[in-house]
Amino acid sequence: MITENANKRMKILEKENRLGVLVQEKYKEMEDLRKQEESRQQRILKAKEDLAAAELELENLTPYEPPTDEIMRLRAQIVELEVSANEKRNQKSEKEKLLNQKKLHLINCSDKLKEMENKNSKLLRALRNSGADKIFDAYNWLQEHRHEFNKEVYGPVLLEVNVSDRLHADYLDGHVPYYIWKSFITQDSHDRDFLVKHLKPFDVPVLNYVGNGGCQTEAFQISEEMSALGIYSRLDQVFGAPTAVKEVLTSQFGLDRSYIGSKETDQKADKVSKLGILDFWTPENHYRWSVSRYGGHVSGSVEPVKRSQLFLCGLETGEVESLKSKRMELQEYVTALQESVRSLQIEERQAEEEAAKLQKQREGIIRIVQDEKKKRREMENRIVQRRRKLESMEKEDDLDTVMAKLNEQAAKHNIDRFHSVMEIKSLLAEAVSLKQSFAEKHMRVIEFDAKIKEMEVNIKQHDKVALQAALHLEECKKAVEDFRQQLEVAKKNAELIARITPELEKAFLEMPTTIEELEAAIQENISQANSILFLNHNILKEYEDRQRQIEDKAKKLEADKVELRRCIADVDNLKETWLPTLRNLVAQINETFSWNFKEMAVAGEVSLDEHEMDFDQFGILIKVKFRQAGQLQVLSAHHQSGGERSVSTILYLVSLQDLTNCPFRVVDEINQGMDPINERKMFQQLVRAASQPNTPQCFLLTPKLLPDLDYSEACSILNIMNGPWIKQPAKVWSQGDCWGNVIGLVGKSQC
Repeated sequence: MITENANKRMKILEKENRLGVLVQEKYKEMEDLRKQEESRQQRILKAKEDLAAAELELENLTPYEPPTDEIMRLRAQIVELEVSANEKRNQKSEKEKLLNQKKLHLINCSDKLKEMENKNSKLLRALRNSGADKIFDAYNWLQEHRHEFNKEVYGPVLLEVNVSDRLHADYLDGHVPYYIWKSFITQDSHDRDFLVKHLKPFDVPVLNYVGNGGCQTEAFQISEEMSALGIYSRLDQVFGAPTAVKEVLTSQFGLDRSYIGSKETDQKADKVSKLGILDFWTPENHYRWSVSRYGGHVSGSVEPVKRSQLFLCGLETGEVESLKSKRMELQEYVTALQESVRSLQIEERQAEEEAAKLQKQREGIIRIVQDEKKKRREMENRIVQRRRKLESMEKEDDLDTVMAKLNEQAAKHNIDRFHSVMEIKSLLAEAVSLKQSFAEKHMRVIEFDAKIKEMEVNIKQHDKVALQAALHLEECKKAVEDFRQQLEVAKKNAELIARITPELEKAFLEMPTTIEELEAAIQENISQANSILFLNHNILKEYEDRQRQIEDKAKKLEADKVELRRCIADVDNLKETWLPTLRNLVAQINETFSWNFKEMAVAGEVSLDEHEMDFDQFGILIKVKFRQAGQLQVLSAHHQSGGERSVSTILYLVSLQDLTNCPFRVVDEINQGMDPINERKMFQQLVRAASQPNTPQCFLLTPKLLPDLDYSEACSILNIMNGPWIKQPAKVWSQGDCWGNVIGLVGKSQC
């Protein structure tokens, strides 16, 4: 109401001032009328003369006929040229669209031809066609992340092996299992774990090479007996590969024990085994002998040599030639289209230039016509204006009537001013009473503010309790999720052991229903099995031994699982002793940081980055937002500028002020790189935090400070004396003279 009263007084005061101005204007207008009446007759005479001169000039003006036919002819030519230009433009657009399509086809054709002619692409395509559907993705991932490994990583193995002879490629492909060709080989256990983790979605094996471990490969040497039987090489000698790849193939698949022979060896195959060679290849067959571990019996097998589909995976020449021919046709067609587009563009430009010339000529003619019409119209308007001016001067009122009217208006304005002054007087009295009422209400507001602050303190305490409850809820949710995952794993293991199918369910229904009948049926089946005539009499004993080994290992596995669960429980118990305290500490830091950051920028928060059992990965996440339209982003050089990171860092350090105990703190040039607004806000936060009771002493080192900063009583400013004339002021300072003498001495030395 006080404001409303003041506004009313201001409005009435403005009205009174406005009325005073009007009164002064009326008096001035009356004075001007007295002076103007003397010259009115002279102005009437001059106005009549000007009107007669304008009418005479209009009568003498020559009439102008516009060239309508010429304008229409130019208009028709311009329309014709524009239609022609639009046709050329449409034709050019269609040609360009067709040209872009052909260029795209040409690029696709060239890329496909280049890919088909690339050796690695052929080998990868062969692996993909043989069942490794995601081998291209695995290979590309390895090429992009090679810099992240400790040692060299090889793979797929098929790309690392180089076989020059087609027949040897057939031998090698037939001897080594298929899975090894799509495998990747590492030389470090950390690289192996990293590769297994990221290549698991691509379904490719990963092998780790740790050296030969002291196992020496037999030296390659062909004896006279081998040469006599046509044996000329060994399987590990017919291909090239990196050392790690070659040793893995040799040690895993016995390439140093597999020999290569000729057709002569095929005819004398029965004599080769007598030389101790149990595996060898000929152009037609693959011979293998095995010695029984029980009776020492020797058994052999002969398999025909199959043609390799991996090493000899070249594309048909006809398809490559077809692509080359198609590329040539597309190149010629693209060249022709480009020439056609250039021709249409030239024709379009010519038509547009000619239309522009005609349009310019037509506009010039129209401008002349408009100028002539404008000239006549201006003369007619000038005559009308002069005639009206003369009539208005002749119709003017006499001086006495106008003076009486002005006196009456001035008196009315003075009466209105008197009423306005009386209203201002009453409003001033009302304002005094409102001021007294406002003072009483203001005292009551102060009491309410004190109560509100007390309630806000209670709300903060309740918020802390709610935060702790929320953290406990998150822990409970994580525990429930862990139990759910354990349940799913147990269910999957049970389904892997035995899945109930309709046939299995039917078989269970047909079995005996009592334990005695089941045991009798089991004994009957064992007797039938024992009555079967075996070629190997020890096979049943071996089976029973392996069954006992399986049971022992199962018991050991169960014991290990129990021990693992016990260790996990111990780790969880240890976590419960320190993790809640850590979470509470981070929550306190987040509360202080969020409040400080809200004063500086938009929003910010601090949270604990937990990783379950991976304690090495625990850390602090600082998220900030400097713009209203943005989102909270983790503090990093990719999202924030240097000044923004400096602001976030000092606010985080200020948030730690109340939680750490130390004798003093030093902050070095934290304001460098900040803009003046953020630097001023940062300095205020730093002064506020350092000036609180029971806080350590804080030193801020900086080459410069902003002007007009706010300092508290607890702040001290120390200026370091430095410069080329430091010796002379130091002498004066040591003698105890005042600072003014020091400044004077420096001025003299500079002069």
